[in-house]
Amino acid sequence: MTPMRGEISSFEEEFTVRVFPYNPYPHSIRVAIKAYDQDFRPIEADVMPPEMVIGSMSSRSAIVSVGFKNKKVRRIRICTESVPFPGLHTSIKAQICGRFIAHRIN
Repeated sequence: MTPMRGEISSFEEEFTVRVFPYNPYPHSIRVAIKAYDQDFRPIEADVMPPEMVIGSMSSRSAIVSVGFKNKKVRRIRICTESVPFPGLHTSIKAQICGRFIAHRIN
């Protein structure tokens, strides 16, 4: 996933990050994009699209919008997590996360 870290400045009550999950495998994979706080607790976020299928050796973009919740600085993690295809019995779940710091300007 790129970028793996970043710093965002926003004049609004929320900030937006565009991430690009990548599939290094020779087959298609299904992934979910999720947002967490700096301690890996799930947070409220608008993710578009929240799940996607990525073809072999390619990437797609996702947009994640998160509110500041009356804070001046917000530290979050955006993760790409593997989702098994229906009918496949997989016990391994991959998770790749990037760290982002957002600053509210006003």
